[in-house]
Amino acid sequence: MDYPELAARTRRFTNGAPRTVTVANDGSRVLFLRSGGPEDPVDALWLLDVATGRERLVADPALLLAGDQLGPLPATERALRERQRLSAAGIAGYATDPAARVAIFPLAGRLFRADLLHGDVVEVATTGPVVDPRPDPTGQRVAYVTDSGGTAERGQLRVIDADGIDSLLAGEEGGVTWGLAEYVAAEEFGRYRGYWWAPDGQSILAARVDESRLPRWHLSDPSDPQAVPSSVAYPRSGGPNAEVSLHLLDLDGGWVDVHWDRETYPYLVSVHWTEGGPLITVLRRLQQHGLVLAVDPRTGETQVHAELADPRWVEPVAGTPCHLPDGRVLVGGELAHDGYDARCLFADGTLLTPPSLYVRRVVGRIPSGAGAPDLLVEASNGEPSQQHLFRVRTAIGVTGADTQRLTADPGWHTAVVGGDVLVVGFASLDHAGTRWTVWQGDREVATIRSLAANPPYAPRPTLVRVTDRRLPSAVLYPSSHVAGRRLPVLLDIYGGPGHQEVVAVRSKWLERQWWADAGFAVVTVDNRGTPGVAPSFEKVIHRRLADVILLDQIDALAALAGKHPDLDLRRVAIRGWSFGGWLAALATLRQPDLFRCAVVGAPVTDWTLYDTAYTERYLGLPTDGAEIYAHHSLLDLAGEPARKPDEARPMLLLHGLADDNVVVAHTLRLSAALLSAGRPHSVIPLTGATHMAAGGTAERLLRLELDFLRQHLA
Repeated sequence: MDYPELAARTRRFTNGAPRTVTVANDGSRVLFLRSGGPEDPVDALWLLDVATGRERLVADPALLLAGDQLGPLPATERALRERQRLSAAGIAGYATDPAARVAIFPLAGRLFRADLLHGDVVEVATTGPVVDPRPDPTGQRVAYVTDSGGTAERGQLRVIDADGIDSLLAGEEGGVTWGLAEYVAAEEFGRYRGYWWAPDGQSILAARVDESRLPRWHLSDPSDPQAVPSSVAYPRSGGPNAEVSLHLLDLDGGWVDVHWDRETYPYLVSVHWTEGGPLITVLRRLQQHGLVLAVDPRTGETQVHAELADPRWVEPVAGTPCHLPDGRVLVGGELAHDGYDARCLFADGTLLTPPSLYVRRVVGRIPSGAGAPDLLVEASNGEPSQQHLFRVRTAIGVTGADTQRLTADPGWHTAVVGGDVLVVGFASLDHAGTRWTVWQGDREVATIRSLAANPPYAPRPTLVRVTDRRLPSAVLYPSSHVAGRRLPVLLDIYGGPGHQEVVAVRSKWLERQWWADAGFAVVTVDNRGTPGVAPSFEKVIHRRLADVILLDQIDALAALAGKHPDLDLRRVAIRGWSFGGWLAALATLRQPDLFRCAVVGAPVTDWTLYDTAYTERYLGLPTDGAEIYAHHSLLDLAGEPARKPDEARPMLLLHGLADDNVVVAHTLRLSAALLSAGRPHSVIPLTGATHMAAGGTAERLLRLELDFLRQHLA
């Protein structure tokens, strides 16, 4: 069986692999999700006992549903999974109390509670279909959001007490939801939650989201003319956003509003509530200034703890802000003065990490052996293709930044921590998948088994930094390549902000090896604008994405050809999806002398049709920079006849009809512009596919794409 079929059947070799790991705060238990094998897409909940190293099945969806089919998910649950890019079936996610004594999860819209101490799993009666259920810190109560398919109950925040009594905590009609993250929070800021329990379990901090001002966009399925189009509230760039406010809700009916200048700072980016009190981060609309606010849970009044500012845009560090045990507030930000160019951590303004460290995420606290616990962070240090774990000292009195690297092997390390137990996930070019090991102190005490299939080959890309900008780049040859044989080049890219492709992880190169073995030299470049190098590297694209990014791709290609003479730059194709689809079309339209053809997947063709938070962060408001938006649009470019007939380069356009992120109107308008100018192109509409093109759709497209590229690079 060839790669496309294997990848489709195994969900790109992730079926059977552990994911979503949680550690009890005393380190006694490790929870995770895993399906039953390489071709089983249904994830179950598992527990590993740290003392014995033994795994135990906690919740099996097949047994819990007693033969019932999983069926369609509630609409809000489907949308949440789309924002999280989750395609697994079964138990998609779960939540525990800090001690991991209970686990709560939804399944087919129903609510289940697992007793992790005694092994019982029971269904809990609810008022309606369940979204994002979470236990309180004591494990006695459960909060959840209802989704009743468009009725008045949709978006209600409810609480079930220890006696099983289900009560309404907050809810209203008219396009208002409680306890859910609005679109831009989930899609662009990585905040997927809309409510947070108080540490004592007596109250909830909840987001109220009013989408009544947003335009309604309609997604239809032309393959089923009887189906009623679905309607989504979409925050189009330059238009209104959802109105988001925060409220402290007591379980006995008390209500306190959280006060901040929501007109000036409309984006609620993060919320963190521990014993030190709630901390929130809010940003201005153009995201060039933000505030870290401490919330008084009695009055709702806020106090500024830190300001975040950048003339381009603010990029908060994941896992911050939060309270340190000594009461200081940990904030992640950028050090961009006195010659520094770094992403760092600060405690009440004091620098904790060295400028050489590019901090990506704060994992949590780990014992220090000397009083105050240290921080565990994920960061890069000089090599953006790798991520390592670092211990950061936080004790008052430590002079200067004090960090210790904990991982040595080259690759990509992630972690979860609880008590004195550290669970490390390690992916690299040397092995398939992610290996999860459980550490207690300095001892490895267990591993979490993977049941995933092994890929059919082990790619070995050549990773290199090129040009004077030291752009992270990679070249991948056919497995049987003989030096001296000239190869057509496939530039397989993404290129957009916030995302890297050139990383030392085997899974990134499996599909690309299939392309290489089909007869291409596959090239991938992380241009300026991508993370992992330095803030200045990321932010130079501000309001000029098209020029900087395309220049970097072209210069990197030329530099790589100088090092790899087997790259035939007379035969170059480009391929990308989403931002990469926009970049592929842009490159082919602007530089037809270099790029002979393009596969353009789900592209943003007109930035006035994309969302507020992402588009305005990089391009500003359409009213302030109409010429910037026009410069980045594909439609005017596509509508111009080619300067020479042989420069009308062919494109293959792909787009899911159910895409609620980059709606299919983008591709349809691009096709219309290409048609009006007589430019050759083909369109494949993907019935029922979302922006993820999950369920094997993307893999089944590969052979069609290959036929297209071979035809036009012959």
